Amino acid sequence: SLFHQSEPDVTSTYRVKRWSDIEGAAGLQTCTPAKWPRRQKRKPQTPRRRPVSPAPAARRPAPSLGTSSRPLARRRHGVLKEIRTLQKTTHLLLRKNPLCRLAREICVQFTRGVDFNWQAQALLALQEAAEAFLVHLFEDAYLLSLHAGRVTLFLKDVQLAQRIRGIQEGLG
Repeated sequence: SLFHQSEPDVTSTYRVKRWSDIEGAAGLQTCTPAKWPRRQKRKPQTPRRRPVSPAPAARRPAPSLGTSSRPLARRRHGVLKEIRTLQKTTHLLLRKNPLCRLAREICVQFTRGVDFNWQAQALLALQEAAEAFLVHLFEDAYLLSLHAGRVTLFLKDVQLAQRIRGIQEGLG
Protein backbone atom coordinates (compact mmCIF):
# COMPACT_ATOMS: atom_id res chain seq x y z
CA SER A 1 0.00 0.00 0.00
CA LEU A 2 0.96 3.63 -0.18
CA PHE A 3 1.84 4.06 3.52
CA HIS A 4 3.97 0.96 3.97
CA GLN A 5 6.72 1.99 1.61
CA SER A 6 10.25 2.17 2.95
CA GLU A 7 11.10 5.47 1.24
CA PRO A 8 9.54 8.74 2.43
CA ASP A 9 6.27 9.64 0.85
CA VAL A 10 4.85 13.04 0.04
CA THR A 11 1.53 12.22 1.68
CA SER A 12 3.15 11.28 5.00
CA THR A 13 5.25 14.46 5.30
CA TYR A 14 2.82 17.09 4.01
CA ARG A 15 -0.66 17.68 5.31
CA VAL A 16 -3.44 17.59 2.73
CA LYS A 17 -7.02 18.70 3.14
CA ARG A 18 -8.79 15.70 1.60
CA TRP A 19 -7.75 12.22 0.57
CA SER A 20 -9.27 12.75 -2.83
CA ASP A 21 -6.70 15.52 -3.49
CA ILE A 22 -3.88 12.94 -3.55
CA GLU A 23 -3.16 11.48 -6.97
CA GLY A 24 -4.24 7.84 -7.20
CA ALA A 25 -5.77 7.79 -3.74
CA ALA A 26 -9.29 6.96 -4.83
CA GLY A 27 -9.13 3.52 -3.20
CA LEU A 28 -7.41 4.77 -0.03
CA GLN A 29 -10.22 6.84 1.44
CA THR A 30 -10.91 4.29 4.19
CA CYS A 31 -7.20 4.12 5.06
CA THR A 32 -5.90 6.29 7.89
CA PRO A 33 -2.35 7.60 7.79
CA ALA A 34 0.13 7.36 10.65
CA LYS A 35 -0.76 9.89 13.36
CA TRP A 36 -0.68 13.34 11.87
CA PRO A 37 -0.34 16.19 14.32
CA ARG A 38 -3.78 17.62 15.02
CA ARG A 39 -4.42 21.29 15.10
CA GLN A 40 -5.45 22.61 18.51
CA LYS A 41 -8.68 24.52 18.61
CA ARG A 42 -8.29 28.15 19.55
CA LYS A 43 -10.18 29.30 22.57
CA PRO A 44 -12.37 32.29 21.82
CA GLN A 45 -10.97 35.32 23.60
CA THR A 46 -12.62 38.63 24.12
CA PRO A 47 -10.57 41.50 22.77
CA ARG A 48 -8.81 43.42 25.49
CA ARG A 49 -7.97 47.08 25.44
CA ARG A 50 -4.29 47.79 25.83
CA PRO A 51 -3.42 50.03 28.77
CA VAL A 52 -2.04 53.44 27.97
CA SER A 53 1.69 53.32 28.50
CA PRO A 54 3.61 56.35 29.78
CA ALA A 55 6.32 58.05 27.78
CA PRO A 56 9.47 55.89 27.43
CA ALA A 57 11.67 58.45 29.23
CA ALA A 58 9.34 58.73 32.21
CA ARG A 59 9.11 54.99 32.74
CA ARG A 60 10.75 53.68 35.88
CA PRO A 61 10.42 50.40 37.74
CA ALA A 62 7.58 50.30 40.21
CA PRO A 63 8.49 49.48 43.80
CA SER A 64 7.55 45.98 44.81
CA LEU A 65 5.26 46.09 47.82
CA GLY A 66 4.39 42.44 47.87
CA THR A 67 1.88 42.84 45.08
CA SER A 68 1.68 40.31 42.34
CA SER A 69 2.88 41.05 38.83
CA ARG A 70 -0.25 39.42 37.42
CA PRO A 71 -2.83 41.56 35.70
CA LEU A 72 -5.44 43.20 37.89
CA ALA A 73 -8.31 41.22 36.39
CA ARG A 74 -6.70 37.89 37.30
CA ARG A 75 -6.05 39.01 40.87
CA ARG A 76 -9.62 40.28 41.16
CA HIS A 77 -10.91 36.96 39.85
CA GLY A 78 -8.82 35.10 42.42
CA VAL A 79 -10.02 37.31 45.24
CA LEU A 80 -13.67 36.86 44.25
CA LYS A 81 -13.15 33.11 44.02
CA GLU A 82 -11.62 33.08 47.49
CA ILE A 83 -14.54 35.10 48.87
CA ARG A 84 -17.03 32.65 47.40
CA THR A 85 -15.23 29.64 48.87
CA LEU A 86 -14.93 31.29 52.30
CA GLN A 87 -18.64 32.15 52.28
CA LYS A 88 -19.51 28.51 51.61
CA THR A 89 -17.33 27.10 54.41
CA THR A 90 -18.16 26.97 58.09
CA HIS A 91 -14.69 26.41 59.57
CA LEU A 92 -13.09 28.98 61.84
CA LEU A 93 -10.81 31.54 60.24
CA LEU A 94 -8.73 32.67 63.22
CA ARG A 95 -5.89 30.41 64.30
CA LYS A 96 -6.48 28.64 67.60
CA ASN A 97 -3.06 28.94 69.23
CA PRO A 98 -2.63 32.72 68.88
CA LEU A 99 -6.20 33.27 70.09
CA CYS A 100 -5.60 30.98 73.10
CA ARG A 101 -2.42 32.89 73.98
CA LEU A 102 -4.26 36.20 73.70
CA ALA A 103 -7.14 34.98 75.88
CA ARG A 104 -4.77 33.69 78.54
CA GLU A 105 -2.77 36.91 78.49
CA ILE A 106 -5.91 39.05 78.93
CA CYS A 107 -7.10 36.72 81.69
CA VAL A 108 -3.81 37.13 83.57
CA GLN A 109 -4.06 40.93 83.31
CA PHE A 110 -7.59 41.02 84.73
CA THR A 111 -6.98 38.49 87.52
CA ARG A 112 -3.84 40.21 88.89
CA GLY A 113 -1.37 37.53 87.83
CA VAL A 114 -3.43 34.44 88.66
CA ASP A 115 -3.33 31.99 85.78
CA PHE A 116 -6.56 30.04 85.27
CA ASN A 117 -6.97 26.83 83.35
CA TRP A 118 -9.19 27.08 80.28
CA GLN A 119 -11.36 24.31 78.91
CA ALA A 120 -11.01 23.65 75.21
CA GLN A 121 -14.75 24.14 74.72
CA ALA A 122 -14.61 27.54 76.43
CA LEU A 123 -11.83 28.70 74.11
CA LEU A 124 -13.77 27.38 71.12
CA ALA A 125 -16.90 29.26 72.21
CA LEU A 126 -14.84 32.42 72.67
CA GLN A 127 -13.39 32.01 69.18
CA GLU A 128 -16.84 31.48 67.63
CA ALA A 129 -18.18 34.59 69.33
CA ALA A 130 -15.15 36.68 68.33
CA GLU A 131 -15.39 35.66 64.68
CA ALA A 132 -19.15 36.28 64.54
CA PHE A 133 -18.62 39.71 66.10
CA LEU A 134 -15.86 40.66 63.62
CA VAL A 135 -17.82 39.45 60.60
CA HIS A 136 -20.89 41.45 61.67
CA LEU A 137 -18.75 44.53 62.30
CA PHE A 138 -17.08 44.32 58.89
CA GLU A 139 -20.46 43.81 57.19
CA ASP A 140 -21.79 47.00 58.78
CA ALA A 141 -18.61 48.92 57.98
CA TYR A 142 -18.72 47.80 54.34
CA LEU A 143 -22.33 48.97 54.06
CA LEU A 144 -21.20 52.36 55.35
CA SER A 145 -18.43 52.51 52.75
CA LEU A 146 -20.96 51.67 50.01
CA HIS A 147 -23.23 54.41 51.34
CA ALA A 148 -20.31 56.85 51.03
CA GLY A 149 -19.93 55.83 47.36
CA ARG A 150 -16.76 53.82 47.87
CA VAL A 151 -15.87 50.19 47.43
CA THR A 152 -12.75 50.26 49.60
CA LEU A 153 -13.20 49.75 53.32
CA PHE A 154 -11.51 52.46 55.39
CA LEU A 155 -10.73 52.65 59.09
CA LYS A 156 -13.24 55.48 59.48
CA ASP A 157 -15.99 53.12 58.26
CA VAL A 158 -15.18 50.61 61.01
CA GLN A 159 -15.03 53.41 63.60
CA LEU A 160 -18.38 54.79 62.46
CA ALA A 161 -19.94 51.32 62.61
CA GLN A 162 -18.67 50.96 66.19
CA ARG A 163 -20.04 54.38 67.11
CA ILE A 164 -23.46 53.68 65.61
CA ARG A 165 -23.74 50.35 67.44
CA GLY A 166 -23.06 51.92 70.81
CA ILE A 167 -22.58 50.29 74.17
CA GLN A 168 -25.40 47.73 73.82
CA GLU A 169 -23.56 45.91 71.04
CA GLY A 170 -20.43 45.54 73.13
CA LEU A 171 -18.53 48.63 72.03
CA GLY A 172 -18.25 51.53 74.43
